[in-house]
Amino acid sequence: MRFSRVAARALLLAAQGLDAPPERPATKGDVPGCLRRMGVLQIDSIAVVARSPYLVLWSRLGSYEPRWLDDLLAEGVLFEYWSHAACFIPSEDYGLYRRFMLEGREKTRAWMSAHPEEIARVLERVREGGEVRSAEFERTDGRAGGWWEWKPEKRALEHLFAAGELMISRRDPNFHRVYDLRERVLERTSPGWEDALAPSYEEVQRALALGAVRALGVTVARWVPDYFRTPKRGVADLLDQLADQGALLRARIEDEPAYVHPDNAGMAEAAASGGLGPSLTTTTLLSPFDPVVWDRARALELFGFEYRIEVYTPAARRRYGYYSLPILHRGELVGRLDAKAHRKEGLFEVKALHLEPGVSVAEDLLSGLAGALRACAVWHGTPEVLVRRSDPPGLVESLHAAIGKETGTAPEPVRARTPLAPMLGPKGARVEAPPRRREREGYGPERTGPEVP
Repeated sequence: MRFSRVAARALLLAAQGLDAPPERPATKGDVPGCLRRMGVLQIDSIAVVARSPYLVLWSRLGSYEPRWLDDLLAEGVLFEYWSHAACFIPSEDYGLYRRFMLEGREKTRAWMSAHPEEIARVLERVREGGEVRSAEFERTDGRAGGWWEWKPEKRALEHLFAAGELMISRRDPNFHRVYDLRERVLERTSPGWEDALAPSYEEVQRALALGAVRALGVTVARWVPDYFRTPKRGVADLLDQLADQGALLRARIEDEPAYVHPDNAGMAEAAASGGLGPSLTTTTLLSPFDPVVWDRARALELFGFEYRIEVYTPAARRRYGYYSLPILHRGELVGRLDAKAHRKEGLFEVKALHLEPGVSVAEDLLSGLAGALRACAVWHGTPEVLVRRSDPPGLVESLHAAIGKETGTAPEPVRARTPLAPMLGPKGARVEAPPRRREREGYGPERTGPEVP
């Protein structure tokens, strides 16, 4: 099969469940299936709109109860570990990641060997007292705290988690990790597990390569390692071997060798023949950590969409805004918007909306975007939508009119609105960014793990 770039991205969206809006209201039982389709669900704690894992599910399921994800973690249907980054993972894949716990993370093992007292103290606390949050350990080292100044007990908890001695039993109402002994969590996630069941490292690499190809629809070799953050070296040879064995189908994207998972063969044939593109009807907003865009290089190659999140960029240097969400419309990434959900005020604020160069403001785009904004706002419990500025400039009034049609009400003039007062910290400083992080995208506890202090 030979795919154009347009056909390849159509197949990616279909494989990811983003080809069409959901046909019925979501149920709790839809969440595990959605997660299995993606393979992993990246975790991020920034909540200016919705925390990323909840928003990724909303893009695919529509309106649903975010507590379902929390419940499924507590029930053991999924577990949390390092994959693409910190991720929720289907519990049936525990064995793949147990191999990494047993053999990998040399820096974690070195830290644990160098700090036996902290490790013993934390393990004893969990054994005797049950599940625990980092906040339950009093800080005794005299430091101020913050993401890069973890107290010793927090470091011990994170390294024990990375080594697989502790697992996350649930997230508390503030989304903080709650740790417990591995054996107690496994009673729910993988009852009867024994480490002798863990597959070999080679089997794990094979399984994750197959999973990445399935999740990507059709892929060239260089896109595969990023999906589960597996080694780049040798991936082309591994994919060739899998194709020789019949575990993958050979294809081409333009003139470049590519691969398709047999599970996607039907969709792939439709995409290659041009029959899948016209069926793409979704207009939605994506999380910055959605699998469709988390590989920024792939997003640029496949969609022509240059994207980076500017949370870590100083305000004066931001081009698109603090937390811009890509806009998916009928198979294309047509723009991005910088949004903030003001839950107490019931307001969904779009600080700025930018369409990509060359995107025309057609009626179907206005209608689709208005519907997506309205649906996202209602799901947040912030039913009033306010768009402050746009590029192109005339889009604001047209979009407000389209949102008015969605709600059956006349839109309020944009200029009549008074900007919301900025949030102020205890010393009068504006609070917008999370505690200080490195500016390079991808840093932060949810994306780097404990060995990047």
